[in-house]
Amino acid sequence: MQKLTNTSLLDVIGELFSDEISIAVSNTEEYIYYRPSKRIDLKIRPGDPIKDGTLAHKALVTEQKVSEFINRNIYGVPYHGMAVPIHYDDKLEGSLLAIYPALTEGKSVVTVKVSDGWKPVPFDKVKYLEVKERKTHVIADGFSGTNKNTLQEFEYTLPRESFIRCHRSFIVNVNHIKEIHPDTHSTFLLEMDNDERVPVSQSYSSYFRKLLGF
Repeated sequence: MQKLTNTSLLDVIGELFSDEISIAVSNTEEYIYYRPSKRIDLKIRPGDPIKDGTLAHKALVTEQKVSEFINRNIYGVPYHGMAVPIHYDDKLEGSLLAIYPALTEGKSVVTVKVSDGWKPVPFDKVKYLEVKERKTHVIADGFSGTNKNTLQEFEYTLPRESFIRCHRSFIVNVNHIKEIHPDTHSTFLLEMDNDERVPVSQSYSSYFRKLLGF
């Protein structure tokens, strides 16, 4: 496993995978490498022990390829993934994981808290989500409200063909973008169809441009 601990080599291997896939490598006891994606980040750190019930644990115990859905009980977010054991001279040395965002599980609305109760909002009516003052605000056609979930949780439940994380504080529905304006230092401002503006930060700009194809 010594060669596999070479971070530069693993970063190059990571380039073969989609920007939406996180990559992890472990030995038989702990993680030795982790590259998060913009869509899914389990907050794994090199040196973290392998937890029971995770894909890495299952691949190491069975010494076989594992592909399945893991619920939010372990890392706080649901995810799909695949893990394969790594052998050297017929000895188990570790595992390699590809981690995908969980797909929407049959839901088609976001339920928001409004002044006199709750309102289910269809996905296509949601313009964007913003975190401010430690609350997630959902901006839709003609009104806004709050939801208890974090933006990270929304990343794994909203349909990814429409909703893109563009800033640590924003997720935007691309179907409601009217125009894209360049800003300083490779950033952008999104003019929405309600005339409000949403920033695209530098850390998300390349990912955003790649997904929208410009």
